[in-house]
Amino acid sequence: MTFETSRQIAADHPSLAGHFPSAPIAPGVVVLDEVAAALAESRKSSRLIGIPFVKFLAPIQPGQLFTIAFDALENPQIDFCCRVDGRVVVEGRLETGCGACI
Repeated sequence: MTFETSRQIAADHPSLAGHFPSAPIAPGVVVLDEVAAALAESRKSSRLIGIPFVKFLAPIQPGQLFTIAFDALENPQIDFCCRVDGRVVVEGRLETGCGACI
């Protein structure tokens, strides 16, 4: 099973003011927050417990539409990528666990 959704980091996001002010880009942690939100949307019964690896290949600009795609949602480790205009700009792997587990 796969899941895909589109996101956008608002041009007025508070993190952008100090993140390369003359040429702002979306900070990686903000992009990963969108990835985590998309995961929660796609798998309501699990939670994110780690990100074993992530690679940022190109920046995402404020206001730029990007797509988040997940592969193998039934597995505890889920590969993901973010694309802008069909080009992969972020890729990585998420580690998930049972939402009710302590």
